[in-house]
Amino acid sequence: MQAPIGIFDSGVGGTSIWKEIKKMLPHEDTIYLADSANAPYGEKSKAEILQLSIKNTEFLMEQNCKLIVVACNTATTNAIDYLRANYDVPFIGIEPAIKPAALQTKTKKIGILATKGTLSSGLFHNTSKLFAEGITVVEQEGKGLVELIETGQINSIVTRGLLLSFIRPMLDQNIDCLVLGCTHYPYLIPLLNDILPKHITLIDSGEAVARQTKAILETNSLLNSQDIDGEYLFYSNKGIEVLRNLVDDDKAEILYLDF
Repeated sequence: MQAPIGIFDSGVGGTSIWKEIKKMLPHEDTIYLADSANAPYGEKSKAEILQLSIKNTEFLMEQNCKLIVVACNTATTNAIDYLRANYDVPFIGIEPAIKPAALQTKTKKIGILATKGTLSSGLFHNTSKLFAEGITVVEQEGKGLVELIETGQINSIVTRGLLLSFIRPMLDQNIDCLVLGCTHYPYLIPLLNDILPKHITLIDSGEAVARQTKAILETNSLLNSQDIDGEYLFYSNKGIEVLRNLVDDDKAEILYLDF
């Protein structure tokens, strides 16, 4: 089926998910919607997050998307049940990768760096309870990180200092796995690799989400049968230069959308 895959996020962070989908499904067209004007979602109420998620979904449905990836942990944990119940396309959500962290930890202590909206959600706590029995889960809100990434300050001194202030208390509690619970945070991996002890394992959800997207397309007979490279269309409602730099693909069309 030649219809595109739709992807939305509170901003540019979900492009980390898009890259994994592109790698695994190179023949699929994608439409990405960055709601950067409303980032970060993690500071908003559940009602606000739901309304923004509905608005994003409606836009992607108008573009005839055959499947929608909610490439935002906060939107997934607060809105995906509603979206699945009210729209007639498959939805793929993003959850912090607690299960693989719980399976890998040797100290029985894992860190979760995420937004307030994710950490306070019922879905997050249910996932922790289900997969982290006997494991100490050290939660840390990454307050301010999304805004820094949205403004292109990925490698700034401010970002490094903020990350250090979040990481130190978790290291003091002897974590050996750090789960990146926001799709913006994989862009901080080079910085994290520089400041973390070598024994800490970083875990994010990108590849697992791409695998799940492929599986759902196959199950529903929605894969693009044409053996040509996909086309990539990006929309943002605020400053597209950061988005352009992160996408870093000459074939991608990146447009401003008054949305």
